[in-house]
Amino acid sequence: MTAPLSIGIIGAGIMGERLLRAILDQPTGLMTVSGIWDPSEAAMARITAALPAIRALPDAASLIAASDCVYIASPPASHLGHARAALAAGKAVFCEKPLAVDVDDARAFVAEAGARGAVNFPFASSPAVAALRGWIAQDAVGPVADVTIEIGFKAWPRPWQADAAAWLDAATQGGFTREVVSHFLFLTRRMVGPLHGLAASASFPEPGLSERMISATLKAGDVPVTLRGGVGTTDKDDHNLWTLSGQNGAVRLRDWSIAERRQPDGSWLPAQDALPNEKARPLALKRQLEGVVAMARGEPHHLATLREALDVQEIVEAILQSR
Repeated sequence: MTAPLSIGIIGAGIMGERLLRAILDQPTGLMTVSGIWDPSEAAMARITAALPAIRALPDAASLIAASDCVYIASPPASHLGHARAALAAGKAVFCEKPLAVDVDDARAFVAEAGARGAVNFPFASSPAVAALRGWIAQDAVGPVADVTIEIGFKAWPRPWQADAAAWLDAATQGGFTREVVSHFLFLTRRMVGPLHGLAASASFPEPGLSERMISATLKAGDVPVTLRGGVGTTDKDDHNLWTLSGQNGAVRLRDWSIAERRQPDGSWLPAQDALPNEKARPLALKRQLEGVVAMARGEPHHLATLREALDVQEIVEAILQSR
């Protein structure tokens, strides 16, 4: 009988706790939590108070040593240091996006890393994306004509991210393009084709803070892609649309988890089993974790590869440099 995969978590913030709780919800024979570590004493105090049964480890090296696979949910500038240390110790790596913020360093890392690494783009496991694929397979779209991506926020960071505002709203490693737009670029790459041919502009009206508006055109394979994103453009905390149009019709993903198909009268009909994001997320996380187990054991998996994440990062950082 195969032993459960032992997963250690670096980063006790929102994403670290989210995956930690998702692991605890899985069958015990599949995976266990080896422990958690964060350099912030306040973050560790909060997580150990909320989940006292989880082992708090004293440093990253101790956590890596105790784990079969390391989930890296720390701020982006620290990702590659932890990932390299884990891989050097013979452990698998599951990293939050973005892979990094230094593109040259990320290219070097991907070249040296091998196959025991993946990046957490949950659209790889999304039930809504599966519904889109089903419609596409039924020829609901036909030959693809274009992709449009629309991203909007009432404010940035979003209210639930306030504790991480110090880095999430810093131009050096934060901003909605890295944190949110990257998901939709990954989806475009995975569903349509390699990303290239970027022309973009980004607005940074407040010195030192992250972008407030972006616009871009690029291609996914031979398909034109139009991207718009901004802060203060919606009354919702978070609103997004990813639309794939073709000769026969169109499908779209709305607000992370609602798959919709355009009707002959121009209206949009949701999938029968569509769920709001708070209900769809646990289903995607379960499948993500199943992929982590397969990846760590050297088996085929559906997770975002390091190469896919690097390709997305190259586009993201090029957008942010186009100020």
